[in-house]
Amino acid sequence: MTKTEVIASVADDLYATEQAVDAAIARATTLVQSMIGSRTALNISPVMGADAQTRAMEAIASLASARQAVVACHEELAKDHRRMGWGTFLGIPADKGRPEPTGEHQLRAV
Repeated sequence: MTKTEVIASVADDLYATEQAVDAAIARATTLVQSMIGSRTALNISPVMGADAQTRAMEAIASLASARQAVVACHEELAKDHRRMGWGTFLGIPADKGRPEPTGEHQLRAV
């Protein structure tokens, strides 16, 4: 593998990890909404399921901590990348909101 391929592989894994943590947070918040909505729809006391709901919210807090750790990892990898003199890595996936480089440079109005 070339240096660029190795770096791209790590970057792909980093972005996949970021997306997975975000998806887990979204899914866990949906679970809490579902728990509240179903309790209301079934006309069940708020006391019922309170412990389970608390556990789900604890999981969300843990996922938030995991997200902070992944973001910190991203920042450290970026520092290391620059320290090693490799400049800016352009292999950022298009789904991150940034267009893939095409070799053509066009100015646009802001």
